[in-house]
Amino acid sequence: MKSTDMQSIGLIAQRLRDDEVHVFRLSYKRQQKRNPLQQVLGAYLGIPSDDVALVDGEFGRPALDPAHDASLGFNWSHSGDYALIAIGRHLTPGIDIERRRDRARALDIAEHYFCKAELAALNALQTETRNVAFLELWTAKEAVLKAVGRGIAFGLDRLHVANEHGQLMLHWLDGDDALAWQLQRLDVGDNYFAALAWRGPARQIQSWIVAT
Repeated sequence: MKSTDMQSIGLIAQRLRDDEVHVFRLSYKRQQKRNPLQQVLGAYLGIPSDDVALVDGEFGRPALDPAHDASLGFNWSHSGDYALIAIGRHLTPGIDIERRRDRARALDIAEHYFCKAELAALNALQTETRNVAFLELWTAKEAVLKAVGRGIAFGLDRLHVANEHGQLMLHWLDGDDALAWQLQRLDVGDNYFAALAWRGPARQIQSWIVAT
């Protein structure tokens, strides 16, 4: 990830191409609510952050008010001390970040909510490796489901994600063609896991760390 600051995001926004996805990692505190997201979106829309109007979909996914640029799609996620924001044109991205932590109930959660192939893969791993694999799977599945627009309400067992030779792969998505999707792991630091997904052709991912 390259470094930038909030004042420079407007210049970055001007360079957004239709074959790119822009990703920003920001320091984040829950009391900030959606303010950092609105600042970044304001830079892409060319308006003050206070004028950025957001609407929530049926399943809680935020979107730009129809009064804004309809070609601009975005998604965001936060965990621990960081937030991630993904932005693209003519795109509905899904992004998720999770702080690294022990998950003593990883197998129980997978048994109840993951597909059988994912549970079998986790069962074959040692405990320490399993915790890492579980969080990686979780972020990947969340990213896809957020791009679908339904989030967890869609059902975590209605898709199959695997790690094959270090590459995240979407093997199956109920009601859709998994081959039509892109799923990418994001490097956001040793203590975090993150993934980005969208439906459509491959795009170049440009990413920045926003200095505060």
